[in-house]
Amino acid sequence: MKTPIIIGTVLLALFAVSTFVPFAAAQYQAGGGITSLDEELKLARAKVQAVQNNPHAGSGTPYLDANGVVGASIISGGIFGGIFIAFVVKAKQAEKAKRA
Repeated sequence: MKTPIIIGTVLLALFAVSTFVPFAAAQYQAGGGITSLDEELKLARAKVQAVQNNPHAGSGTPYLDANGVVGASIISGGIFGGIFIAFVVKAKQAEKAKRA
């Protein structure tokens, strides 16, 4: 009885991990493999100069915004948590009906 659940969980984990592999590999290529090292160095110097010219600008990542990291995590956690709770409640109801 537990074997299909274990196999399904392992397959789901493999599918989830395989979606992140291309993104993880892309960060180690200069410009996604399009630009040369000289162009990357020029861009890096321009970025450093822009940060030095605007020291109070911050990173630009809106952590608490709904479009940011924390906001999106809370929203998606609420949605998927609600779906999970609905499935658990339905499973408990089906289990009670089966016993009766």
